[in-house]
This record gives sequence, structure tokens and C-alpha cells, in this order.
Amino acid sequence: MVLPVNEARDKVLDAAEQLFYARGIRAVGMDDVRTGSGVALKRLYGLYPSKEALVEAVLDRRDRWWREKLRAYVDQVPEPRERVLAVFDWLGEWFAEPGFRGCAWINAFGEAGATSPMVSAQVDRHKRAFAGDLAGWVAAAEGSDELAEQLFLLAEGAMVTAGIRGSAEPARSARRAAAVLLSQ
Repeated sequence: MVLPVNEARDKVLDAAEQLFYARGIRAVGMDDVRTGSGVALKRLYGLYPSKEALVEAVLDRRDRWWREKLRAYVDQVPEPRERVLAVFDWLGEWFAEPGFRGCAWINAFGEAGATSPMVSAQVDRHKRAFAGDLAGWVAAAEGSDELAEQLFLLAEGAMVTAGIRGSAEPARSARRAAAVLLSQ
């Protein structure tokens, strides 16, 4: 039975995302994605003519998912200052998820950013979008652009540290530092 295009695409993206995140982009071949998705190799290449095209699609889809989840979490908090701190609460929950291996974009950049302009551009887009979302929440709390940049760097540092340590504690530490910065 031939799967509809959207279903085949979803199966491929699900398998590729899981494999790339768990094992790394370079360690995963298209044959691994075929096996993980159950989609024939010819169909896989029809959907994504290269591994780079697949990586781009995975990072793009993960960006939408990640930012939508973060926004939904933060936007449920009514008070602007607490909304900024909720970013760090959400990060802590994400860090505590089973299988957390750090930030997918930082991982992708570390693996392929120097050799893939596409990966570098995807990572830059994601990080700028996250910084923009955070800056909006900081502005609503009457914080400056400089404060937004400082909090962005705290969040990014927490992501890297949580990935290395396999712990949610960096989010809690970053939240405490963010509270100090917000109160100045």
C-alpha cells in the first residue's frame, strides 16, 4: 500500500528527527531513516532529494513545534515579569524530558554548521526567532533590549549546560539569575 504524501512525509520526518536527535546528523544515513520510517528509499528520495534537504525539513518542523510549545506555556502566565521567568520554567520541563540531548540547533551547528550553510542559516533563524520572542516578553515586562539579550544568553547557556550534564538544574539556576536581572 502506498501511503499518502503527507503521511509518508510525517513518517520520514518523525523517524529522521528521532534519529538525528538521538544519534547525530552525521551518524544517521538515509537508509537508517528508511528503516525507521518504513518508507521505501525511492519514495524517501522523492520527498527529500538529499540528506541536507531532510535535515532542513526536520529543523524547520522542530522550530515550529518548539516555539509553539514555548509560546503556549509562557502565554498562559498573566503577569509580564512572571511570563519572562516562565521561559526558564518551560526550559526546565524540557530538560527533564526523557531522552533530552540538548538543543537540536546547537547540536546541529556543532556537527555541521561549519560545513553546511543551510544548517548555519536554520540555526541562525531559530535562535533569532527565540531571541525575538524573549525580547517581546521582556519588553512587556518593561525591560530593555540589553536585558533581553542577557536573558537570551542565560537561556542559551542553560541549554548547553543541561545537554552536557543531563540535568534540569541549569534552568533553575538560570531562572534565579533572571529574577535578579529583572528586579534591577
